[in-house]
Amino acid sequence: MNEIVFKHLLIRTANVAIGPSTLRNQGDAGVVQAARDALKLLTLEDYSAAVREGVGELLDAHTEFVRRRLPRAARNWGAARKALNIFLRDVLYSRYLCREYGLAKLESLLEVPLDRDIATRLLAEPEGEGLPKWGTIKRLTPEASEQYQAVARRVAKRMGTHPVHLDVLYWGRSQA
Repeated sequence: MNEIVFKHLLIRTANVAIGPSTLRNQGDAGVVQAARDALKLLTLEDYSAAVREGVGELLDAHTEFVRRRLPRAARNWGAARKALNIFLRDVLYSRYLCREYGLAKLESLLEVPLDRDIATRLLAEPEGEGLPKWGTIKRLTPEASEQYQAVARRVAKRMGTHPVHLDVLYWGRSQA
């Protein structure tokens, strides 16, 4: 596959990954397009070069990159991280992009995109005891996110999968 096709596939992935419901109620009508535009500018080659210990720092840097490109009223860490995690999940799920950018080797380190539905499910898991009450994406802090991601890692391990895939298992499903 040539470079032009890869570029268009990446653009399509960003456009499909970040829909109107993804960043609903984030404070600005232009937030979806701004997030899409920011994600299209990321240097995904960084992930193929990342070592296991550096993935967290790369996620943080890319979260900040996206956050700074959101409209002022929507410039929050939680919205940026959610958009990044959904986008990376969809890149992982594209065999062409995953292979091109080496995401398969980082699959176990990618995060579940957090929102109210995912948080509710994690809180209901046995591993979720002691998690702070969920607020909103707008108010999500890196520290609270890490607490939820730690639970997601334990739940995923028990289920024989990786945290990034919990989104597919949980999203839109009512509590069992």
